[in-house]
Amino acid sequence: MPSPHKTTRAHPDRPVVSPTRRDEVAAAGSELIGGPVGRWARLGDSALSPVRVVALVAIGMFALGMVQKLPCYNWAWFRGTSSQYTHACYSDIPHLFVGRGFAEGLVPYFDRLGGDMEYLEYPVLTGLFMQVASWLTLPFDGDLVYREQMYWMVNAGMLMICVAVLAVCVARTHRDRPWDALLVALAPAYALTATINWDLLAVALTAAAMLLWSRARPLAFGVLLGLATAAKFYPFLLLGPLLLLCWRAGKWREFGLAALGTAGAWLVVNVPVMLLAPEGWKKFYTFSQERGIDFGSFWLVITQRTGAEIEPETVNTYATALMLLACAGIALLTLTAPRRPRFAQLAFLVIAAFILTNKVYSPQYVLWLIPLAALARPRWRDFLIWQACEVLYFGGIWMYLAYTTSGNKQGLPTEGYQFAIVLHLVGTLFLCAMIVRDILLPERDGVRRDGSDDPSGGVLDRAGDVFVLGGRAGHAPPGGAARAVQGPRVEWGAVRE
Repeated sequence: MPSPHKTTRAHPDRPVVSPTRRDEVAAAGSELIGGPVGRWARLGDSALSPVRVVALVAIGMFALGMVQKLPCYNWAWFRGTSSQYTHACYSDIPHLFVGRGFAEGLVPYFDRLGGDMEYLEYPVLTGLFMQVASWLTLPFDGDLVYREQMYWMVNAGMLMICVAVLAVCVARTHRDRPWDALLVALAPAYALTATINWDLLAVALTAAAMLLWSRARPLAFGVLLGLATAAKFYPFLLLGPLLLLCWRAGKWREFGLAALGTAGAWLVVNVPVMLLAPEGWKKFYTFSQERGIDFGSFWLVITQRTGAEIEPETVNTYATALMLLACAGIALLTLTAPRRPRFAQLAFLVIAAFILTNKVYSPQYVLWLIPLAALARPRWRDFLIWQACEVLYFGGIWMYLAYTTSGNKQGLPTEGYQFAIVLHLVGTLFLCAMIVRDILLPERDGVRRDGSDDPSGGVLDRAGDVFVLGGRAGHAPPGGAARAVQGPRVEWGAVRE
């Protein structure tokens, strides 16, 4: 039987993992383009290298997502409320062009807005992204509807650049597994949610940070993670699992550099606005605290089913407690696992915990998890099960909003929307459970089946352990450093045909 590995001319000593020979679902899907890769395939020898193919596919899916928004672009954003929901093509971008003062030339954080929202409620780097897009829209003169259309189009072009960066970074993070990034490029929830909001900016910066960490560049990783945190809060949470992994491996210097870079980059972006426009700068943080229970969260299901009213302060306390409890579980798992978990595995778990316990889940939040899922568990079956749940939730929230905003009550009633929320929660928990199983049974981890340790781990890859709870650490993988804490050896499974 031919080997499932193919080498490239650029790296003849390193095999490239071919998913079509390792994953039944990928093999079945490849029949559309000729079947699994053959024994004489020469990967990487043409202009269409895996990384380029992934980037092109990701851009193509992004373009399909833009086409899906056409009914709204042409008319539904501007004619009533429910039409944009019944067509499932809603986007914040054109509405906030007017609602946050960009159409009037107001400067975010510095100029006070009219209405209930006094200042822009987004982090500084995202606000800058929105402002640059408004400047690029200035040459398009016309009525307000035309300017809203052009603002969305300019933002879509800028977000497409983020998509290209995201695809390239995910494909290159695991050097020998570039095709795993097709999970990102072909994710249906990515195409549907890419232009709802500006989350792709933070997602692309986070993916670039993880690429640099995989290349053992902790300071550069920290700088990009700090920029990502200046665009969205969630990337900051990755320092938690990184702390645990560096603690277990004794890589304190590298973690210190990463934390220093994160804090420094975040401060460079935020301090000028913090000093010059303190009221506008803090709006993102006060809004997050004062915001009540909102769409997509299990808190909403509880309140709707029970009729109970939960104050924002109370739900903040409960949500924080649940998040801390989840983080404690992740810490225990990290420090007691038979093999040190991979960075991408813990990154997915901590962001998923934040999403599951949060008081709001906007449909575009799935973008935070998609690249992490591709790196943490590159298995098409499990990925598609999770994506199916997210796509159903995507349809569910718009049909529910159509039901609540239309006078004839067409759409999804409350009970149906609650089912969609539960489906999203179950799908995310399912993928978390599969990743936890891989951590507890590392011989079942698809990434490690060929003897790899942590391709995204950088300095952690094949490093020895210096601290493990219970002394359960195994020996270092082949070619790795000897471990300071000895324990039962973990035998790696052979590649299965």
